[in-house]
Amino acid sequence: MSQEGGDRYLVGMDERANPATEAFLAHRNLLFTVAYEMLSSAADAEDVLQETWLRWTGVDQETVRDQRAYLVQITTRQALGRLRTLGRRKESYVGTWLPEPLLTAPDVAEDVELADHVSMAMLLVLETLTPTERAVFVLREVFALDYDEIAGAVDKSQAAVRQIAHRAREHVAARRPRGDVSAAQARSALEAFQRATETGDLRGLLDVLAPDVVFLGDGGGIKQAVPRPVVGADKVARLLVAGLPRLAELGTLRPAQVNGYPALVFQQDGEVDTVLAVRIDDGKVTGLYAVRNPDKLSHMDRETALRR
Repeated sequence: MSQEGGDRYLVGMDERANPATEAFLAHRNLLFTVAYEMLSSAADAEDVLQETWLRWTGVDQETVRDQRAYLVQITTRQALGRLRTLGRRKESYVGTWLPEPLLTAPDVAEDVELADHVSMAMLLVLETLTPTERAVFVLREVFALDYDEIAGAVDKSQAAVRQIAHRAREHVAARRPRGDVSAAQARSALEAFQRATETGDLRGLLDVLAPDVVFLGDGGGIKQAVPRPVVGADKVARLLVAGLPRLAELGTLRPAQVNGYPALVFQQDGEVDTVLAVRIDDGKVTGLYAVRNPDKLSHMDRETALRR
């Protein structure tokens, strides 16, 4: 469900006269970001928002002390249920599963911490957590909720939540990108990468790729993609030299802001065909994520607002 489609249930309501609607709309982008960080799927995040709205309309507003916290709790509970369903879906997914990319506004990149947490690289790290660990990590590390608020959202004691947060933090720290990269550094590395791929410059690619770079492709069984990870600068460079210049002849390859970081978008006949997100550590490309599954590209035609 698109963002526009996800708000159809609000059409026709007098938002100024309805405090519940007003509160929901005020926090909508935050709630979407919570759901998306937990699910790595914009379509499922939109469905969670609709479920959140339906439950929110049944709440006695006079009993709510903190509307933001209450809405986040509802969203988290709905996302947790859907996350467990998604886990079963991923088990039967054809080929490599990657998060759904989002075309993001410039202000997302300006919030360095938010951009880091919604990057494709970080979302893949979050996939290695259990559903409850993921919820606790996202609510604590990204949205800075108090432990008592998180406990209410995940139905655990505060003591248990503290332990889960500590475990999740250590797990993520061991797997997250190796060094902080500024937006300018990421943009510079991507520009060098794009020049080398478009011209078939193997030496130039080897200069910008890390020795242990990993290339992942997600076609969802609908579009052709590499069936398994390609590891190593030489193998990845030769794969790119064989493919990207050819793609550039068939369509357009343009830079874009995807999940808060520079990425490349390949369009053919006016339609997005492939989103190539990158992970950059210490000025080198360490991860390449090519999303080709058309079911995951519906949010690439407009910017998505993410908020903390």
